Amino acid sequence: MPYWLLKSEPTDYSITDLERDRTTVWDGVRNYQARNFLRQMKVGDRVFIYHSNAKPPGIVGLAKVITENVVDPTQFNPQDKHYDPKATREAPRWQTVDIEFIQKFPRLISITELKQSFSPEELLVVKRGNRLSVMPILDAIAEQIIASINTD
Repeated sequence: MPYWLLKSEPTDYSITDLERDRTTVWDGVRNYQARNFLRQMKVGDRVFIYHSNAKPPGIVGLAKVITENVVDPTQFNPQDKHYDPKATREAPRWQTVDIEFIQKFPRLISITELKQSFSPEELLVVKRGNRLSVMPILDAIAEQIIASINTD
């Protein structure tokens, strides 16, 4: 089963917000590599939610993809900070996914803990200078992350 990591600043949209809302469109991604990862996601894929720009940053929960290849609606709204004047409804530039809450972890798995457990080749989020907000996670690594939560 494919796994992914989605970053969000908890002041913008947190795991608690997703738990309350149950589902959400993961809009506002404006990096082409991240967008291309979003385009690869399929219904049923698992998604780790990562709180960035937090003290400490880290993985806080799990969701799943429930709709793939969603046209990001924020690209068409001139009042939205993610507006893209080059995007048109006939030729949208930004796609995303809808996700559904699965669980909030009993504890945050900090970036420090992730760096102690995984190399940058194993887990992109620990790679120095990596600022991508969407990235794939190898099944074996995802299973180790889940196991670390379930053994606490």
